Amino acid sequence: MITKLRAAAAQWTVVVPLAAFVVLALTWHEDLPGWVVGVVAAFLIGAVLAAVHHAEVIAHWTGEPFGSLVLAVAVTVIEVALIVTLMADGGDKSSTLARDTVFAAVMITCNGIMGLSIIVAAIKYRTAVFNAEGTGTALACIATLATLSMVLPTFTTSTPGPQFSTTQLTYAAIASIVVYGLFVATQTLRHRDYFLPVTAEGKVRRDEEDEHATPPTVRAAGFSLLLLAVALVSVVGLAKGVSPTIESAVESAGLPHAVVGVVIALMVLLPETIAALRAAARNRVQTSLNLALGSALASIGLTIPAVAIASAWLSGPLVLGLEPSHMVLLTLTVALGTLTVIPRRATLLQGALHLGVLAEFVVLAVNP
Repeated sequence: MITKLRAAAAQWTVVVPLAAFVVLALTWHEDLPGWVVGVVAAFLIGAVLAAVHHAEVIAHWTGEPFGSLVLAVAVTVIEVALIVTLMADGGDKSSTLARDTVFAAVMITCNGIMGLSIIVAAIKYRTAVFNAEGTGTALACIATLATLSMVLPTFTTSTPGPQFSTTQLTYAAIASIVVYGLFVATQTLRHRDYFLPVTAEGKVRRDEEDEHATPPTVRAAGFSLLLLAVALVSVVGLAKGVSPTIESAVESAGLPHAVVGVVIALMVLLPETIAALRAAARNRVQTSLNLALGSALASIGLTIPAVAIASAWLSGPLVLGLEPSHMVLLTLTVALGTLTVIPRRATLLQGALHLGVLAEFVVLAVNP
C-alpha cells in the first residue's frame, strides 16, 4: 500500500508541472475570464507543491547547503524575469515595482519564513537551534545590499526623487553581484560547515535529510532538476497571467499599487516557504534559514543588476529608494534578526516577534 502511495505521489509530481506548463502556454498573453483565472490559480498551487518535492529530491542528492541554494537561486532568477517583464509592460506606473517586490521579498523571508520556521521548530522541539556563523553572515550581506541598493537612493542628490544616477546604479549593480558571489563561495566552498544543520548541543549534523532513505540516483536527480525548472517557470508565468486580475482587484479595492508587489512576492516565495517549514518540522532549522535568508539575498543580489541593465531600454523611471516607514522596518528587521541569531537558538517568542514585524509591513502596505 505504501509503495503504491509513493508511486502515485511520484506520478503526480511529474504530471502536474507538465500540465501547468501547458496551461501557461495556452493562456500566455491572453485576457483571462474569471473562471479561467481560477483554473490558472489551481495549477499554480499544484506547480508550487511539485517544485517543493523536486527541490527536496535535489537537496537529498546534493546535501546542504547546495539543496537550498538551488531552490533559492532558481526561484529568484525566474522572479527577476517576471519583474523585468512586468516593468516593460507597465510603463511609469511600474517604476517602483522592482523596489516593492524586492523589499516585500526581504520582509517575507527575513520575518515571515524565518519566524514561521522558528515557531514550527520551537513548538515541536521547544527551541529552534541553528548555526550563528552562517545565519549571521547571510544577515550581514542582506543588511549591506539592502542599504546600498534601497536606502541610499532616498538620500542621493544627483537625480531628483529616490533614484540613482547612472553611475550610482552601476556601482550598486556591481556591488550586488560581487557580494552575492562572495556569499555563495563562502556558503558552498570555504565555510560550508557554517550552513549545515546542527544538533541540540550545537554540533554540526552531517547526516542526510533522512539517514534511512536511499539517496536518489544521478538520473533521478537530473530528472527532478528538469521538472523543478519546468515547475518554477510555470509558477512565475502563471503568476504573471493572474497579475492583471490582481492589479484590477487592488485598484478596485482602492489599495496602493505597492500591494501588487507584495502579492507577487508571496506567490513566488511559496516554494521556499513550504520547503522551509518542512525542514523546520524535521528539526533542520538551519536549512530553513538557508532558504529564507538565501532567497532574500538572491532577490537583492540578482534583481538589482537585472533591472540596472533593463533600465537601458525601459521607458519609465527606476525608483529604488524606500519610503521612511520602510527604512524603519528594514532597520528593525536587521536588529531583530541579529538578536535572534546571536544566542544560536530561538523560542516561540522570537518567532512571534518576526511575524509581528511582517504583519506591520502588510498593514503599512495596505494603509500607508
